[in-house]
Amino acid sequence: MKWQFTKMHGAGNDYIYLDCRQTGLPSDAGALAVRLSRRRVSVGADGLICIAPPLLADADATMVMYNADGSEGVMCGNGVRCVAEYLYTHGTRKELIELDTLHAGRKTLYRMGEHLWRAGMGRFSLRAADLPVVGLGKGPLLDVPLVAAGRSWQVFCVSMGNPHCVVFCEQLPGAAQLAVWGEALAQHPAFPQGTNVEFVRAENAATLQVAVWERGSGATLACGTGACAAVVISVVRGLCRREKPVDVVLPGGTLQVCVLNDDTVLLTGPAETVYEGKIEA
Repeated sequence: MKWQFTKMHGAGNDYIYLDCRQTGLPSDAGALAVRLSRRRVSVGADGLICIAPPLLADADATMVMYNADGSEGVMCGNGVRCVAEYLYTHGTRKELIELDTLHAGRKTLYRMGEHLWRAGMGRFSLRAADLPVVGLGKGPLLDVPLVAAGRSWQVFCVSMGNPHCVVFCEQLPGAAQLAVWGEALAQHPAFPQGTNVEFVRAENAATLQVAVWERGSGATLACGTGACAAVVISVVRGLCRREKPVDVVLPGGTLQVCVLNDDTVLLTGPAETVYEGKIEA
């Protein structure tokens, strides 16, 4: 079958976007994500995002995402901004766009400038049941010992609608270390559904450096929910302040995160189109 697609990215976190509002979701969307996401031999991406009709009448669309390994994703902060940008450039000329998701509720997107969107990411949770995490207590899971990849870690766990395991370090891991450490932590038995892993180096109260290992996709140039998780834990630890924007520097670019007093998290960053095309898959 031939598909019209749009390749988009947010700070290098790239996905293939299918407008399914008229055609409906592909029957084999997970398998399609695997075929299209392969780099060098296909389109290549961190996954596939389908733009579906809204679940509720007052929304503009629904985001349905699949990771590069074909598993269904829960939430993507970069992806949701790109969906807003896609809708804006394809007829939904609104400065505020409401998007439904299948598993993470309603997200509100604010247009801040050309190719720039702010996403209301909802409230974070430190409860073990919300991630989920097993065997480490009910939470908050802050500075918890964990053994993975043959070494001991002190980890901080938080849910941004999807699970995150945050590790602070004096120096970010290189590519080889990220692959070994990230995969070991992401697949640790404490996380029965897997987890995203963020390695964080705090430069100061306004700047964090972060490397990400995403469950289902591996090392990515950026992760929106991962950037949020890194700032949330930094706020909880007293390294960053609430109501103050924090720059999160990732391999693919910089995202800005602000944790509000009511635990709501705002994520601001670019959403850019790379190219459009057709593929038979």
